[in-house]
Amino acid sequence: MTGTLKGPTDHVVVVGAGLAGLSAALHLLGAGRRVTVVERDSGPGGRAGRLVRGGYHIDTGPTVLTMPEIADEAFAAVGSSLRDRVELVPLHPAYRACFADGGTLDVHTDADAMEAEVERFAGPAEAAGYRRLRHWLTELYRAERHRFLDADFDSPRQLIGPGLLRLALLGGFGRWETEIARHLRDERLRRVFTFQSLYAGVPPARALAAYAVIAYMDTVAGVHFPRGGMYALPRAMAETAEAAGAVFHYGRPVTRLERTGDRITAVITGEERIPCDCVVLTPDLPVAYGLLGRTPRRPVRLRYAPSAVVLHAGCDRTWPHLAHHTLSFGHAWRRTFDELTRTGELMRDPSLLITRPTATDPALAPPGRHLHYVLAPCPHTGIGPGPADWHSLGPRYRDELLRVLDRRGMGGIASAIEEECLVTPADWTARGHAAGTPFSAAHTFAQTGPFRPRNLVRGTANAVLAGCGTTPGVGVPPVLLSGKLAAARITGSARTTASPGRNPRPHPQGACP
Repeated sequence: MTGTLKGPTDHVVVVGAGLAGLSAALHLLGAGRRVTVVERDSGPGGRAGRLVRGGYHIDTGPTVLTMPEIADEAFAAVGSSLRDRVELVPLHPAYRACFADGGTLDVHTDADAMEAEVERFAGPAEAAGYRRLRHWLTELYRAERHRFLDADFDSPRQLIGPGLLRLALLGGFGRWETEIARHLRDERLRRVFTFQSLYAGVPPARALAAYAVIAYMDTVAGVHFPRGGMYALPRAMAETAEAAGAVFHYGRPVTRLERTGDRITAVITGEERIPCDCVVLTPDLPVAYGLLGRTPRRPVRLRYAPSAVVLHAGCDRTWPHLAHHTLSFGHAWRRTFDELTRTGELMRDPSLLITRPTATDPALAPPGRHLHYVLAPCPHTGIGPGPADWHSLGPRYRDELLRVLDRRGMGGIASAIEEECLVTPADWTARGHAAGTPFSAAHTFAQTGPFRPRNLVRGTANAVLAGCGTTPGVGVPPVLLSGKLAAARITGSARTTASPGRNPRPHPQGACP
């Protein structure tokens, strides 16, 4: 049994209205708590924010939504439903992979469609290997979902049990790349099922195979897109929480936490003092530790995941080979991970994620226009260029990215851009993200499960952390789970969904976005 907060927990202040904070708020409301959410920005979303420029509606954070049922758990906590609030569009294909040799592969969620596509791309033997791989990924997810992903840890001893044995038998403690190679011989195919390790912050040759569960989320469970853009999710969560009784204070950065002994008694913004019984902190770890006035000791210093340069480009045209999500791979692969995680160099032969949200929702751009999001992984500021360097490096790297895209089938993109926004590690640093990365602490073995920074901090009796730096980790589904787990630390229940004994405030008719 994991530990829960002691003392009164009637009024909870959640610091941050990103996905973690909104998830925590909804689960707390469902458990009968009074909730106040304090957010420094002018609206909800946090990293999953929204920028409107020249008629283009730009998602500033994640573009890939998997496992929507995890988001639905938060809505269900107050008697609502994700699909009542947000129109989800399944993406077919989930991705299109474009390789340096000219080959393309559409990544389908449907098993038969994907098997046929793999056979077309690489032959019948690889198609049979894909079937075996799909089964292994599914079993891996079943072994991890409730025992490891949706679980708080107070001690490594909590790992011991049948679940750990099951994960070991599945090869979860081997190496991600090695396990994928057991099923697929084609190096290009292996990339499709291992590129996700970038977001875990560890090269696939060194990452735990247990993290291949991210590939399950992408390639088996499927990818969705909310009508209105990814921002539709945090907006709907905030509206649902407000309808259930939460009070939101936007534009109020938290300056300090008032303490009496080991308890937080109030959250202080520049304008007000908000008394509380306990607090959920969702900023990145250094910011949260700074507010608490203490940083937990670790045997070794935290290691951070690579960062990213993101170019948002509103264009007067698009390119027919682009799907909603397109993976554009260079020739280099192992060298690319070496550059990103060891030497701190910019990718010489980059692999890129290109998202075209207007392929699914044209209303995100002016009529006849198209929105493109280009994500180029780069080293974090601890091993690569520092924030100050990026102020001058950013425009030059933007031009280089456009030249790469031009060579890879997006001819004339530089002249097609009408509106743009370039985001570099300097911008992530300015937002308070450690090491200039939005992907926080890497998922090394020493930063996994019970070894990851805990959501409880020694010396503070009534504060809980949530977000990608703590349990369970990086990505939209884990971040939503982190909010649920933070709520469980307060309510004492791993299941904070509404029960017949609780009656959250009903939603008014017509409140859907």
